[in-house]
Amino acid sequence: MVFDSQTIVTRHGAVRYSDTGGSGFPVVLVHGSSFSRRVFERQFDSGLAKRWRLIAVDLPGHGESEDAPDPRSAYTVTGFAECLEEIADALDLKRLAVFGWSLGGHVAIEWMSRSTRIRGLMLCGAPPMPRGLIGMFRAFHASLDLLLTSKQIFTERDAARFASLCFTSIEPPFQDLVLRTDGLVRSIFAQSLARGDGVDQRRTIEMASIPVAIVAGTDDPFVRLGYLAGINLPDHFASEPIVFQGAGHAPFWEKADVFNAILDRFLDTVAADTASAWQAHVRRVTARARG
Repeated sequence: MVFDSQTIVTRHGAVRYSDTGGSGFPVVLVHGSSFSRRVFERQFDSGLAKRWRLIAVDLPGHGESEDAPDPRSAYTVTGFAECLEEIADALDLKRLAVFGWSLGGHVAIEWMSRSTRIRGLMLCGAPPMPRGLIGMFRAFHASLDLLLTSKQIFTERDAARFASLCFTSIEPPFQDLVLRTDGLVRSIFAQSLARGDGVDQRRTIEMASIPVAIVAGTDDPFVRLGYLAGINLPDHFASEPIVFQGAGHAPFWEKADVFNAILDRFLDTVAADTASAWQAHVRRVTARARG
């Protein structure tokens, strides 16, 4: 499909996004490291776009967005979360749901922890983890391939390998997006996670007052499924991760029809969720902001 392209200027640079518009409950789709909003083609081309307002963003340093003027500030867990909050404010989104994939999922957890707009969060390829390096090793498989997620300069071979890991395909899509990405994103974001920037992601998810869902593929080369199984999810939608047999790191692409049906049901839950759950979330965010 051809994405429409609109621009919002943020403190971290001009950001491009696509928006289906309409009166449906809005859901912001946040891509992973080294990709762009194009990975959500199979959601924009589906019935989801008729029921819900889909908004997909190219994070700074990715896709059609600008590279950040201050990468050390922008390409962190907190920097990307600040950027998404600016975008939501510019679009006057009073309430919304978020789907975050891989890097986008980690950013979405941080964003949820500091924003009163978010009514529901779905994660994919982004295991909520305790702060720091030990937390990372508990959540992810330690491998040479994992090192690619922090490598700054990619050759074409690196880009092809990374794309194939993320999309488990002999001829992976989106290799051009990997090559376009500002390589500082990978190195700075990996350092940000290792330092433990932002909230304790596992604690934040396990204590969430709003609907949270986690989806995963059995063949994800990065994420430890056993770690995900140990997370105590709030019982608003699914009390355990939803696992796609035969899918890898991106089940929303590889198993799009099944995934879209699950996202549709999740958004129904979020849109119908009681005000009391959201008010509890607001109290938690406000209390954290006060220190």
